This record gives sequence, C-alpha cells and structure tokens, in this order.
Amino acid sequence: MSDALYKIHSLDDVRTAASTLPALNVTAADAARARQNTLTKPPGSLGKLEQIAEFIAGWHGTAMPEIHKAQAVVFAGNHGVCAQGVNPYPQEVTAQMVGNFQAGGAAINQLCKANGAELSVVALDLETPTQDFTTGVALTPDELLAALNQGAAAVQPSTDILLLGEMGIGNSTVAAALATAIFGGNVADWVGPGTGSDADGIARKVAVIENGLARHKDLQGDAMAQLGAFGGREQAAICGAILAARAHNIPVVLDGYICTAAAAVLYGVDPKLLDHCLVGHASAEPGHKLLLDAISKTPILEFDMRLGEGSGAALALGIIRSALACHNGMATFGEAGVSDA
Repeated sequence: MSDALYKIHSLDDVRTAASTLPALNVTAADAARARQNTLTKPPGSLGKLEQIAEFIAGWHGTAMPEIHKAQAVVFAGNHGVCAQGVNPYPQEVTAQMVGNFQAGGAAINQLCKANGAELSVVALDLETPTQDFTTGVALTPDELLAALNQGAAAVQPSTDILLLGEMGIGNSTVAAALATAIFGGNVADWVGPGTGSDADGIARKVAVIENGLARHKDLQGDAMAQLGAFGGREQAAICGAILAARAHNIPVVLDGYICTAAAAVLYGVDPKLLDHCLVGHASAEPGHKLLLDAISKTPILEFDMRLGEGSGAALALGIIRSALACHNGMATFGEAGVSDA
C-alpha cells in the first residue's frame, strides 16, 4: 500500500472492503512462530506474549517486527439521544475533556507517555450533535461517510501500531444500541452505568434504546445502515480508522466497550474486517464481555477499568512492546550455547 491516505468513496466501499484490503502475511507469522520455538525457553512458556509477537509479525510482514512509532487517536463526538436524559452529565463535558486531552491532563496522556505512544485528539463537529435516534437516523449517509473519512484521514501510514479511543457524553447508550442491533439479545444485558448512571438512569437508557430499535427494525442485517441509524461521529470515525489501518497493514488495539462496539459494526459487515485488531482490555462495563464473546476476541488485560478515552489500549501497548522485546531480543539456543535437547 502507498503512503497515500485511505479514502472511502461510498458506503458500499465498506461493504466490499474485506475482499480488497490486505490479509495477514501467513509466511511472516509462521516464521515468527518458528523463531519462538528456537528461543531459550520451553516452547509456549511465554504464553500470550508469543501469540502477540506472531500476530504483529503477520501484519508487519516480517518475522522480527518492531514498533518504532505508536499512534493513539481519541475521537470525540456528541449525541442527539442525550435529549432523552440518558446521561447524568451535560454534553459540554465532551468539549471540556477534549481540552483536557489537548492540555495533557487526562489519564490517556499519562498512559501514552508511559508506554511510548503519540496522542492526537480529533473533535468531530461537537457543536452539532447527531440526531436523536429515537426520532430518526442519527447520521445521514453523507454525514456517515464524512465521519468515516475523518477517521481514515487521522491514521498516519507510517505508524507501526494504532491505538483507538473515544470521548462523547451519551456514547455508552450508543454503544449498547449498536451492540443490540447487530447481535440481538435483551437490551438490558448490553446496558451499563457508563459515566455513572444509577438504577433509574440505566432503566431510562434501556427504554430509550428499545424505542430506537423499534423505530429502525427494518435495518436489521445491514450493519452500515445501523451505524448511521444509531452511531455517533466518533463511532463512525473509529470504523474509518480501522479500515485505513488495514489498508496499510497496521495492527490496531481497540479500547473498551464503546470502542469495541464501534468496531463491531465492521464485524457485522464481515468478521474478517477485524482480523488485524487486538482488544486492549476487558471493560468493567457489563456489555463488554458479551461483546468480546460475540466478536471472538480475547482482551490483553482485565484491570476493572471503564474510563474509555483509549486508556486500556495505551496500557496494553506496554504488554505488546514487552512481547516484541522478548521475541526480538532473546537469544536462540544456538546463540546462547544452551542445549535444546
């Protein structure tokens, strides 16, 4: 793939993307696995660290992958469904937190600094929330396409790994709506406290999502249309960034529930579209474990976090760097003069 930015020309481009985007380099992954079996340790003794090294090797296309540049992107958006009282905080908090990210005062800033990632924040028309999904589609097709491309444009082709996060008051409601729309089940199973909703607030979120699902029931089976019906600009941007990363063979680390729910839209289009994605952590939001089961992903960490903003992805980057340090830096039995008999 060239260094040109990835462009999505129509929503149908997303629907057919799995057949046009690169796949895992099996030869490189196999070579990495073979190297693991020559290192000075019992085979398989580094567990998931070995699996991570093989995964990165397969997407970098080399048996000895390295991370010189890690890019973290937080997408921020506002949601019309907040008019239904689904969040205890006002939407002004979204812009205020974006300012905090830009000033370096948030958890994600510290975690990126500690684990060696460059952070950028993309605010998506915060002054213009999406439409309320209980009264119509959240995003028109043109708005959806624009947000997808804003996400794609944020990805630097020269990066070695992409960490994704989000910020948006009301977006835990959007995440639960998307998860239910794509995978079905009881709405209540997908809904959690988000930024701190009490029992009454959670019940209100459930009722609002049920109303939205009833309004948009004719879209069942069309994940992109469901993204337009329920999603925010930050969810669409996450999808665009995932596709752009795939076009450049960049492995992706997803954050928690909201980020994974956005990515699950692509799984609904074609499960292969998430083949290059890892999940940084298992969120304490109750719907996340259900979602991870639905998309067949195992998180790297489980730290009872539910902050969002890419924090779990940034923390997991330290584990990924450790996996590659062992993979590339350990001596083989032959190099160390250690018998492998």
